[in-house]
Amino acid sequence: MKRIGILTSGGDSPGMNAAIRSVVRCAIDRGMEVYGIHRGYEGLLDGEITRMDRNSVGDILHRGGTILKTARSQRFQTDEGVSRAAEMLGTFGIEGLVVIGGDGSLHGGLELSRKGISVMGLPGTIDNDLGYTDYTIGFDTAVSTVLEAISKLRDTSSAHDRTTVVEVMGRHCGDIALYAGLAGGAEAVLLPEVNQDVNEICRHIIEGRNRGKLHSIIIKAEGADISSQQLAETIEQKTGKETKVAVLSYLQRGGSPTLQDRNLATLTAAKAVELLWDDAESKAIGICRGEIVAYDLAEALTVKREFDQEMYDLISVLSK
Repeated sequence: MKRIGILTSGGDSPGMNAAIRSVVRCAIDRGMEVYGIHRGYEGLLDGEITRMDRNSVGDILHRGGTILKTARSQRFQTDEGVSRAAEMLGTFGIEGLVVIGGDGSLHGGLELSRKGISVMGLPGTIDNDLGYTDYTIGFDTAVSTVLEAISKLRDTSSAHDRTTVVEVMGRHCGDIALYAGLAGGAEAVLLPEVNQDVNEICRHIIEGRNRGKLHSIIIKAEGADISSQQLAETIEQKTGKETKVAVLSYLQRGGSPTLQDRNLATLTAAKAVELLWDDAESKAIGICRGEIVAYDLAEALTVKREFDQEMYDLISVLSK
């Protein structure tokens, strides 16, 4: 394979630029041509495709976001859109494609693979919601951002003797809340995977106050079955403690990627180039037990994310 394309799709995540850099330079080192596709599948449909060289990925390793930009494309989600995208790749002579994104992006890559395009999917999403890989590119940075926010919120919560509900991203997978809750010493964590009893949380806060604890941090994933404002109002009513809401929102998507995300992005991208060079069939690339792995793309996307019940239970034990 001599000519490949690369795109980033869906929500951006820290480490995408590190993956782009690795794809471009590893491919050029093998004598391959690399074409960057701007604005994901939407840009592919419009032919926003330019050739990349070593200089085009200089000084981006440490930057968040994605130099190729990203977008969500409704046009691509039709049979006509997928066919047009495949034709556009053919027009540019692109034989293989590296797709960096989450579940929806990799499913888009799967549709292109059914049109005869060799697609290598890299797990670029802060949500950590792809079951075939232990971690996704951007997850570690997002959790680190949440932890930094928790530390600052704890200072002001302590000063005012209040409870703070911190809402983090995670509509269907609560890993950001789960990991940040454990590492950040949260009193409780609300997740989409678990039906949490609000009365239990309130009892926990009151019992902590009786032991001399004057402030509390509650982490709530956006997909939990209660709104942050409703949760705060209930806690304040039942505990008598002033309760505020802090929604971190898109703050979690930005920032310089951590060591883990830079290395995960770089190594999975290098593996993608190796597989394309060898004319391998479409794969989903990730990390399992510290090893870079590549699975059949279609099979990988059927793997369900397993909820870590032990970690969740440990948060309750440690917060008492």
